[in-house]
Amino acid sequence: MQEQTIIPTKAESERFDLLIEAGRGAKNYWRDLWRYRELFYFLAWRDILVRYKQTAIGIAWALVRPFLTMLVFTFIFSRVAKLPAPGSVPYALLVFAAMLPWQFFSTALSEASNSLIGNSNLISKVYFPRLIVPAGSVITSFVDFLITLGLMAGMMVWYGFLPDWRLLTLPLFMALAFGSAFGAGLWLCALNVRYRDFRYIVPFIVQFGLYLSPVGFSSNIVPEGMRLIYALNPMVGVIDGFRWALLRGQSPLAGYALIASILVTSVLCLSGIWYFRRTEKTFADII
Repeated sequence: MQEQTIIPTKAESERFDLLIEAGRGAKNYWRDLWRYRELFYFLAWRDILVRYKQTAIGIAWALVRPFLTMLVFTFIFSRVAKLPAPGSVPYALLVFAAMLPWQFFSTALSEASNSLIGNSNLISKVYFPRLIVPAGSVITSFVDFLITLGLMAGMMVWYGFLPDWRLLTLPLFMALAFGSAFGAGLWLCALNVRYRDFRYIVPFIVQFGLYLSPVGFSSNIVPEGMRLIYALNPMVGVIDGFRWALLRGQSPLAGYALIASILVTSVLCLSGIWYFRRTEKTFADII
């Protein structure tokens, strides 16, 4: 019996071609971020539900914590330390305008740093771009920010201190706060997988950063010779920007502080993404 040779068609041969291309995995990774967008929505929504599940006052916790902190800081820095507020700005509004970005930053940083550990079962079993997990944690903190922003609006009505056209620039400073939290969160969550000691270090960083940032006082009281170094804290430019946008420009915004905040935030985001992508392939093995 004569042996027959089967020659595959062009369509069949192309179907089984294996393409090996340098950098193809990296390109597919960023494409997968869009493909897995529904998982991103699910994780973010789940975190919102879990955060306030079985709490006595529920979502009001997003209002109680910054409001009590504002009362304490106003008493200490205004009544005890006798620090002035710029222009005719009520001191309570000066503090609360800073609490808006700081509360978002501190919450997002804490949630993002523990996000991979909290989703260890999912990470060790299913493939998806791990970058979705810390990004979802930062987005979840944005819900608390919107709630606190409503309280800020009520306080401004109470004091009769309404914003002007500068309020339109607020989303730009919010994007800067998001970038700072996201960049630092990528570093901390990746390090937390490898070195579990970081779960104890992050609360200290947040608490220490509260006193290093101009939350309870105006950054104008910082000695002039130290202001440039002080502005290397990315939250200085963000907080000053929030105050400038919400308080009709009576709290000044230094150009060097804004530029320094943009540069430091950019470095944090780029280096955070680089380190996260570099260590991501080991997460499933060591988490």
